[in-house]
Parts: sequence; C-alpha cells; structure tokens
Amino acid sequence: MDSKEALEFINRRLWENSQPVLTEAEEAIVIGIWQDYSYKQIAAQNYFDDQYTRELGANLCKRLKEYFNNEINKRNFKRQIEYLYGVEVETKPPKSEMSAPPELLQQTSTSVDFDNLTINPFTPQQGRIDNPQDFFNREREIRQIFEVINSGSSVALIGAEGVGKSSLLSQICKLADTHLHSPRQPVFIDLNLVEDEDDFYGALCDEIGIPESKGARLNRHLKSRQVLLALDNVGKMTWDGFNRGVRDYLRGLAEGSQAPLKLVLAANESLNELFNDSWDNGKTSPLAGVCQEEIIKPWDESTARDFIEARLAMTSVRFTEAEINQLVEESGGHPRRLMQLCYRMYSRYLEGG
Repeated sequence: MDSKEALEFINRRLWENSQPVLTEAEEAIVIGIWQDYSYKQIAAQNYFDDQYTRELGANLCKRLKEYFNNEINKRNFKRQIEYLYGVEVETKPPKSEMSAPPELLQQTSTSVDFDNLTINPFTPQQGRIDNPQDFFNREREIRQIFEVINSGSSVALIGAEGVGKSSLLSQICKLADTHLHSPRQPVFIDLNLVEDEDDFYGALCDEIGIPESKGARLNRHLKSRQVLLALDNVGKMTWDGFNRGVRDYLRGLAEGSQAPLKLVLAANESLNELFNDSWDNGKTSPLAGVCQEEIIKPWDESTARDFIEARLAMTSVRFTEAEINQLVEESGGHPRRLMQLCYRMYSRYLEGG
C-alpha cells in the first residue's frame, strides 16, 4: 500500500460517512508520515511552520483515531491504516452486491445532498491569509524568495491588488525559522496601519522588542539584532508624513549580508516607479537598490482549477465544467477575485439554485 492508496482509502471512508475529507495540508502530512519523515522534514518539504505541522499532525491522528475507533499516532500510522484497509478488503461484499441501479448512479452524480452542505468554503478573504492551512500554492515564489534572502539580498514582491502579496508576506514570516540559513527575527508591519514616519519607527521598535528610538540610538539597538522585516503596502511611504530619508535609512540598515535588517516588501508597482521622487538629480530609489523584485502573477488556469477542487473536496458540492470555466475566466486568476466569485456561486447551491 503506497501513500496514494492510503489517501484514497482514508478520504473514501470519510466521504462515505459524511465526514470532511482531508484538507490539502492534511494530505501532505499523510504523505510525509508514509515516507517516514519527521514533522520537521514534512514542514520543510511543504513550506509549513514547524509548530503548525506538529499540531496539524497530532489533530489529524486524533480525528482518525476517533473515526476509526483505533489507536492511531504518528509512530503506528502506516501500520494501522494498512490494517484497517486489510479488514475492509476482507469484509467487502462482492462487487455485484455493491452495484447500485443505473438510475440511482445517474441521480447521485448530478444531484446535491443539501442536508450535508457545509459552511461556505470560499469565505471571502478581504485581506491577507494568516492561517497556513488556508494558504494555497505559491511554492515556487516562496522558494525563490528565500533563495534571494539567503544569498544576502532583500526582496520586493510586485503585483496587482488582490493577487496575494500580503498573504505571501505573512507566510514568509511564518517560515523564516525553518527556511533561513542564518536565523532572523521575523517582523511584519502593515504600513496601512501606520500614520507617519514617527509612527513607523515606533511600530518597528515595538515589534522588534527594543526601546522606541530612531537615528543613531536605533542603530545601536539594532547592532546585535538580525531582523527579517516584512513591510506590507509599502506604497504608503509616498504619502504625507514620509520622505525619502526613511527609505535611505532602511537601505543603510539592509546593506551587506550581515546587515541588521533584511527586507521583504510588498508593492503594487516597481519601486522605481512607485518612488518617482527618487529620480530627482538622477538618483534612483534607495529601496530598489537593495531589493530584488519578484513579480507575483495571478494563478494560471490549472492552479485556479486546483484551488476550486481543493475547497469543494470538503463539501458535497461539485461545480459544473461550465461554471468552473466561467469562474476562471471572470477572475483572471486573481486569488481574491476567484474566492469572491466562488463564494457567490456556492451560495447559490446553498440556496437550492
């Protein structure tokens, strides 16, 4: 029995008994356990947080233990699932006894069991996704971002509104402990929640855990620190209350492989275009000078379809092919827009039409 057969067996048993099937993250846990990986290895392989992986694995074992009424833990997981599968095979009735009438099969393939509909799995996300279990895709981007940071540079995530930059920033902070070659304290600041330059320095010091300061005093406090600073909505630095001096200062703190700060910024446009005041006297944006830009694109059709399928797998609803085509086309692959469109379509199923 391989991991694919194990997943099919578990999900089928759960589905047949109106239980939620495994989430994508839970399936990753099962595959990792099947390969005899430690939770730390599973976390690294799937870009999960270590603690999150351990908690998810423990909760999964507890859920399966209660469902199968068998002692299931990480150590005996494979043995118990193989045993349960063997029991099912031995007690399974002949295929002819299991076959349902053609008219029943036709009915169940197109109808929806409205008594077993769950809460809408496409709850609209108006901002960043902080729960790693709800985070979908972007493995390639995560890998490239950490490669850049580990090489000694900072990163700027550039992409349209709603494409998932904020969620990606949050995920980078959660994975910092396991993916950075040299440890750094992850600090996340949403600049939309900061009023001006002074408020920014106050928030920075508060998040790092040092006395509130700026300039030379802040330099001294940061001398013995290694911080991964994630700044969301960095375009706010073009507003009144900020000037180029803040960006020059951040650049100074981020230059060099052992600099106190490494930056991961999120913006809707290239930093050189965003901070066009930097063009004065032939200068370039100081942040662009230390940040390698990573373009965050919308999902392609295949990824959008995988997302819809993964969310619907937790329910008894299945969208038609025509509906999926419509969702993918109208959303343009933008995650937030796709989530909102799917939410509306699923709501129509909940309402019976």
